[in-house]
Amino acid sequence: MFQPLPVFVGLRYSLAREHSFFVSFITWVSLVGVALGVAALITVLSVMNGLESELRTRLLSLTAHATLNAAGAPIRDWQSRIQQLQGSPGLVGAAPFLDTDAMLSRAPDMSGAIVRGIDPALEPQVTSIADTLRAGKLSDLTPGSDGIILGRMLAYQLQAAVGDTVTVMIPGTASGGDAIVPRLRDFHVVGIFEVGLQEHDSVLALVNLQDAEALRGLDGPTGIRLKFYDVLKAPELARIAAARLAPGLQVRDWTQDNEAYFRAIRIEKTMMGLILMLIVAVAVFNIVATLIMVVNDKRTDIAILRTLGLSPRGVIAVFMTQGVLIGWIGAALGVTLGLALALNVDVIVPFLEQTFGFHFMDPDVYYISGLPSEVHPGDVVRIGMAAFILTLIATVYPALQAARTQPAEALRYE
Repeated sequence: MFQPLPVFVGLRYSLAREHSFFVSFITWVSLVGVALGVAALITVLSVMNGLESELRTRLLSLTAHATLNAAGAPIRDWQSRIQQLQGSPGLVGAAPFLDTDAMLSRAPDMSGAIVRGIDPALEPQVTSIADTLRAGKLSDLTPGSDGIILGRMLAYQLQAAVGDTVTVMIPGTASGGDAIVPRLRDFHVVGIFEVGLQEHDSVLALVNLQDAEALRGLDGPTGIRLKFYDVLKAPELARIAAARLAPGLQVRDWTQDNEAYFRAIRIEKTMMGLILMLIVAVAVFNIVATLIMVVNDKRTDIAILRTLGLSPRGVIAVFMTQGVLIGWIGAALGVTLGLALALNVDVIVPFLEQTFGFHFMDPDVYYISGLPSEVHPGDVVRIGMAAFILTLIATVYPALQAARTQPAEALRYE
C-alpha cells in the first residue's frame, strides 16, 4: 500500500472488478461519453476554424488587410505616400485603388458592378488576383488601352468572353451641374478571374488605374490598400502605418469591412460548442449516478475506514479520486481521438464520400467543396480542461454524501 491512503483506496474502488455489472457498465458509459464529447468538440471546432480561415483567405484575395482613404477625395500624391509607408512594421506592400459603382452592358444583357482601378505593377503586393485569373494577365491592363478583367459570374451574366466589348456606364453631371447625364465608355475584356466568392466574382471588374481616373474625371486614386505579414495583427499595424503619414487619411481594416461574416461564424462556433458540450454534460451526470451507487455499495467500507481514523476529508478524497480518474482517462482519450480526426479530415471525408456515395458539401452548390480543418492548440487545451473540471465537479456531491456516513449507523446490522 502506498500513500496517500485516500488515493490508494480510490484507485482500488475504480479498478477493482468486484463492482456490480450495472455500476461497471455506467462507469464505462461515462468514460466513453466524456471521450466522445471531447473528440466531437475538437473535430467540429477545428473544421469551423478551417472554414473561417478559408473564408478569410478568399475574402482577402481581392481585398487588402487595410485601406487608407480621404473620404472619397482623390489622393494626388499617392506615390509619395506609399514611399513614406515603406519600412512600417509588418508591412508587405501598398497599392492604390479607385472604386466606382457602375452599370456594365453587353447587348442585350446588363449588370451592376464595381469597377476597380488598380496599378497592375503594385497590385500583386496587396492581393492574390494574379493567382485567380482563368484567362489573361494583369499586365494586359495597360494605360489607355481600356482593357477590363471581369469576375467569372459577372462575365457569365453579360455573356462576355475575352475579346468582347462591354460598355461601362456611370452617373455624371451636365456642364451646368443641374442634370444627371451618364458617362459611357467601351472597354475590351482582356481577362476573367474566379475567386470562389459570389461577392467578388459577380460584381467586381478590374481596369487600369489611369483608365478609371479618366472614367471618373479624377486625378488620383481614392484610396491606398495595405497588406501585412500577419492578417490578425493588421488592425493594429494599419494604425501604426497611418501614423507615419500626414493627418487627413482615414484607416479601415478588414475586420470592419467583413464584420458581419466573422461575427456570424463566431456565433455559430459558440452555439455549436455549447450544443456539443451537452454530450460531456450527459457523461458527467452518469458519473454522478455511478459514484452515488458506489457510495451506497461501500457504506460498510466507509464506516470501517472512519473507525480506523480516516477523516471526512479523506473520504471525500477517496471518491473524488474516482471521478478524477474517469475525467483524466476520458479527456485524454477524447483529445487523442479528436486530434486524430481533425488532423486527418482531408483523408477521412473523401473516404466516407466515396464509400457512401454522397458529398458533405456538394461542389454544385458550395464554393468550398472540401472540409478544411485547422487545429488551434488553445481550443484543444480549453476543451480538455473544461471536460476535466466538469468531471471533477461531478464528484463533489457523491463525495460529500460519503463523508456524511455515520459509522455506527452503517455497521449496526453488520
